[in-house]
Amino acid sequence: MTFEPPAPPTFADSTLRQKAARVVTDVLAPANLVIALLLLIGWHSTRSGSGLGWGLLAAIFCGVVPISIIALGVKRGGLTDRHIRVRRQRLLPMVLSLVSVATGIILLCALRAPSDVSALVVAMLVGLTSTLLVTTGWQISLHNSVAGGAVMILVLALGPWLLLTTLGAAAIGWSRMVLKAHTFAQILASTTLGGVAALVFGLLR
Repeated sequence: MTFEPPAPPTFADSTLRQKAARVVTDVLAPANLVIALLLLIGWHSTRSGSGLGWGLLAAIFCGVVPISIIALGVKRGGLTDRHIRVRRQRLLPMVLSLVSVATGIILLCALRAPSDVSALVVAMLVGLTSTLLVTTGWQISLHNSVAGGAVMILVLALGPWLLLTTLGAAAIGWSRMVLKAHTFAQILASTTLGGVAALVFGLLR
């Protein structure tokens, strides 16, 4: 038998602590972090609007399309929720997201995007693939995998002062445990797994 996390209480029926955790989980959801990271790294790559445009183009394939895939799955009843709480439901949307990210890489390379943007999208593809491989057998946290990778990538790209963003990653981990979506071991492993994407980014940029 495989363990699946219980359905969380409705927002109205939640305690104040649970409501705070829900807000953190929703605001700092993986796709939101991916979009924000791409826009920031895109802008930083050229320090101009053109870099922001490259980041936006990448965000469409790495964030907007995956969000849309999940939203459609929830609407059609194939997914229980937008955070894909049930592990066995993750395979198809993650594979489709991989296809979208891979398409983005091809387009960015063909258009000669800034190296940091292209490196980041490749890193996201590797990170998503490694997370997919693990999540087929263990209830790993997509939230913290993305958050952990984002923190390390920000430090590599913008400097050590971005270590302050570890507070955000810690808040995400706290929220996922409060909502009983993951154990501490799963949170820790997920955050560490984000280092795979960061390593790829560091090597390619």
